[in-house]
Amino acid sequence: MTRKIDSSRTVLVTGGAGFIGRSIVDAALEAGWSVRVVDSLRSDVHGDQLPLPNQVDFIHGDVTSLDEMRSALRGVDVVCHQAAKVGLGVDFSDAPDYVASNVLGTSVLLAAMTDQSVSRLVMASSMVVYGEGRYGGPRGVVQPPPRLVEDLEAGMFDPLDPQTGRALDPLFVREDAELDPRNVYAVTKLAQEQLANAWTIATGGSAAALRYHNVYGPGMPQNTPYAGVASLFRSALERGEAPRVYEDGGQRRDFVHVRDVADANVAAMAWTEDQRRTFRAFNVGSGTVHTVGDLADRLSRYTGGPAPVTTGQYRLGDVRHITASSDRIRAELNWTASVDFEDGMREFATAPLRAAVV
Repeated sequence: MTRKIDSSRTVLVTGGAGFIGRSIVDAALEAGWSVRVVDSLRSDVHGDQLPLPNQVDFIHGDVTSLDEMRSALRGVDVVCHQAAKVGLGVDFSDAPDYVASNVLGTSVLLAAMTDQSVSRLVMASSMVVYGEGRYGGPRGVVQPPPRLVEDLEAGMFDPLDPQTGRALDPLFVREDAELDPRNVYAVTKLAQEQLANAWTIATGGSAAALRYHNVYGPGMPQNTPYAGVASLFRSALERGEAPRVYEDGGQRRDFVHVRDVADANVAAMAWTEDQRRTFRAFNVGSGTVHTVGDLADRLSRYTGGPAPVTTGQYRLGDVRHITASSDRIRAELNWTASVDFEDGMREFATAPLRAAVV
């Protein structure tokens, strides 16, 4: 969906040279925005960087630098904040980098926005703030505790009711669900939201936090431990290897195409125009449930590569089932995902990825 606006309006896209940010740049230009990008071009994220369109005003800068952000914000009407360290990470030693990139970076950006009187923010959040999501059991809605190592080792992957010990039924998660971050990345994404909320109260600004579900599409980075599962499967297939599916492949997810995510950002940029002192979270998902096993199967099929291998391995901090209700964003922003799962997977199976990072 293309939303045309007055081309005299300028959006600053932080992290605009990244996977999602680059798609937002394209969508914003198509909608008529003037676009400025600030990106640090971290070597562990970008690898062989894809070029930005010529009409983009590009600034090589870092969101953790107050002076650089003040300069980048001059003449800006709205900020689309995508700059962040993403993914589950390698181990807890990644924590300082996550906190610096995501929490410190967001606080510096908001301080600079206050200094420059920029009052509208759209920011990338994530489904990870929900933890295990939302489940139903004999006692109604249940928030399960973290899964136990001994259960995972025994191949018991589904969360259990802490009182009855029975498997719980996964439900669609809504924005008013309890927030329960369970890894460092999730903690930093929630901290970003809380900072944005505090900023709206203090300044009268407006902020829309878009809680992305599993984003995939052309231009994903490959061969990095911080990439999403779709990129890891594609990278394996390009090497002629079978995708290795953790647990039993039954993990429920909502896979949403990056072009749909970009359009959701453009919709949110318009939503914030008439809001004041408002923080609002929105799920951004396709609204359709698929499993990690489904993802691996389609990519193997559409690439003509080897069939997936289900390993039974697991990662502590991973959640079992998390799928989005996109009712709020549909009702309030008039946004609905448009890329069908089969069509998106068929395209993604042969689409170019970003070069491996080192």
